[in-house]
Amino acid sequence: MSSFLPRLPPGDLLRDPSYARLFGSILTASFGNQVMMLALPLTAAVLLKATPLQMGLLTAIELLPFLLLSLPSGVWLDRVRKLPVYVVGELTVAACALSVPLAWWMGWLSMPWLYVIGFVVGSVHTVSGTAAQIVLTQVVPRKRLVEAHAKNALATSGAEVLGPGLAGALIKAFGAPLAMIVNAVLLIGSALILKGIHVHERREPRPGGGDTLAQFWRDLVLGVRFCANTRLLVVLAVLMGVWQMAHYAALVVQILFATRTLGLSEQAVGLCYMGMGVGTIVGSVLGRRVSLSLGPGPCLVVGYTITGVGWLLLAVAPANALGVAAFALMLMMFTTGAVFIFINFLALRQAVTPEPLLGRMTATMRWLTLLAAGPGALFGGWLGEYLGLRAALGFAGVTTLVLALVAWRLPIIRGLRHLPQPERESEWLGMEADVRPAG
Repeated sequence: MSSFLPRLPPGDLLRDPSYARLFGSILTASFGNQVMMLALPLTAAVLLKATPLQMGLLTAIELLPFLLLSLPSGVWLDRVRKLPVYVVGELTVAACALSVPLAWWMGWLSMPWLYVIGFVVGSVHTVSGTAAQIVLTQVVPRKRLVEAHAKNALATSGAEVLGPGLAGALIKAFGAPLAMIVNAVLLIGSALILKGIHVHERREPRPGGGDTLAQFWRDLVLGVRFCANTRLLVVLAVLMGVWQMAHYAALVVQILFATRTLGLSEQAVGLCYMGMGVGTIVGSVLGRRVSLSLGPGPCLVVGYTITGVGWLLLAVAPANALGVAAFALMLMMFTTGAVFIFINFLALRQAVTPEPLLGRMTATMRWLTLLAAGPGALFGGWLGEYLGLRAALGFAGVTTLVLALVAWRLPIIRGLRHLPQPERESEWLGMEADVRPAG
């Protein structure tokens, strides 16, 4: 790292040792996640011959923990250190990845096994994923959150460019289940890097100093009320909820579209997925510039539009070489648009929230934005099963373009040119915070 740092511009975030380690951990985990992103659905679609409805059910089960655990986990995270939770989460997903080749070798591998793995991984992402977002705020100053999220996206771009091709080659050579071993090793490496990060954590003493169930419930309700009474968070939750519904409706059919409609092999699918890395690089390089130029709100709308056009493009693509190109282009457009969306969405919700409420806000917003994702996955599977895979992609594209139009017509989004200041802590914290009237 020392030979690399002098080449960085003065003041670059990567000059901070803690952020540099976080960046390295994200980069390492991203390579592992590329293997799981391909190997798990390909195991279901190719090895286990899953139907569109089964693919939709697998995705919905992965999302179920967000609905069950998000709110209580947010209260719990505001009471504990976040970095250890993040580390344990990486190790747990590694163990889940190792269980897939073990089950395959023992002859136990089935769709119910993948459902169990999906639920456990979803549970970890619910808790550990929230902790990871908060750890970033403990390492990076708030005024540099958009920059940090853009760099984090850039950390994944190298993995997304090289990872799918490597994952496809591993899957072709050893089979999808055995390729998961690589994912596990990389996640273990990510956890080891995380253990060395120095964070600046501030935790408020709870009123009365108790851990009673009543106090836990009051803390949970306070997090929900904070989000419900902060207009920007309400609008963002609704917009992102609709987008996630469309996203998951497309997600559950895209592997099936690639392997069955386009007739691609596992390795060819991996090569197409390299388009996601190109899109992430484009989004990471341009996202912060577009956000600074247009503002975080309009940049969100641009992201919605890009993803919607990509899904519609694939929905009408022919089943030939042009269709294969359209599949790769859709993946590139998706990640470009998603980076535009998330670097602003995450920065906006973190900027407006007092630090002692970050855990509850993050958990509540993740819960709200993913409420419609499970039904979206099931609906996409249903459309794919009974109306065809193109119908699910068309639904995702049209819904997202309508969402972009609605978002642009909202003054609170169109006029959002800078990150907002956080709400005053004194209005939310203390003995009487949980009875603050709506207003």
